[in-house]
Amino acid sequence: MAFVTEDNITEIAVQRWATSHSPRMAELMTAAIKHLHAFAKEVDLTGEEWMGALEFLTATGQASDEKRKEFILLSDVLGLSMLVVMRNARQPKGATPTTVLGPFHIEDSPELGHGESMTFGAEGEPCFVTGQVRDLRGRPIAGARLDVWQADTAGDYEAQIPGQEGPRLRAIYTTGADGRYCVRTVNPRGYAIPMDGPVGALIGKTEISYFRPAHIHFLLSAPGQADLISCIFRSGAEYLDSDVVFGCKQDLITDFTRHASGLAPTGEAMAQPFWTVEFDFVLSPQA
Repeated sequence: MAFVTEDNITEIAVQRWATSHSPRMAELMTAAIKHLHAFAKEVDLTGEEWMGALEFLTATGQASDEKRKEFILLSDVLGLSMLVVMRNARQPKGATPTTVLGPFHIEDSPELGHGESMTFGAEGEPCFVTGQVRDLRGRPIAGARLDVWQADTAGDYEAQIPGQEGPRLRAIYTTGADGRYCVRTVNPRGYAIPMDGPVGALIGKTEISYFRPAHIHFLLSAPGQADLISCIFRSGAEYLDSDVVFGCKQDLITDFTRHASGLAPTGEAMAQPFWTVEFDFVLSPQA
């Protein structure tokens, strides 16, 4: 029988987890053990630091619920989410870039018609986002679904508002026969990630900017096409080059144009200031 020593514990742990019933699980777990043990040796991890890390992870789980996903936020600020996205969703030339889903996407958003408002009472200057969804060959995609969500002008998502009932600043739109869509929302602003939880406390111990640039989230799906998680970012916004979750990409930065009044893309006469954005999404075929 081999008893563990500091020299052989990694090898023994790897051998045990190599017995996993799934070959992929064996690969993942043995690699994780090797890296974790190497990390502990490299930094000469103390017992106090080890316990502090466990308590931090416990608090991260306790801060999560059906709407708030604190572990996703942790993955985002460490750059792991964006790394996994980039390695697993490499887009062919001409396709719209992918980005992180973020911790505030909510399933089962209401389905709205062309140009209907997804604000549901949220205040802010109206913003109309229009464009076309196409495939790589340039053909419009009819019936593509656009799951859209964003923060309000105070920087809060629906999940962050105590007592919020029903949807707020989120909806699902569908493209017409010409592949075009029209979203009505409010002009987005940059905002801070939640700083009231364990991830915020961790960020607070650094000089890292905890802000995201102004953006709107999109999750697109269409038959025969790979799902696309993406965002559009407002050109000229603050924090474009220091996005705390590493999600901003050059090809996703676009112009938001402010109008004092006039005719909206829906044909509605607007007496108040409003914004317009034109952005086309190009999907890639399913693998």
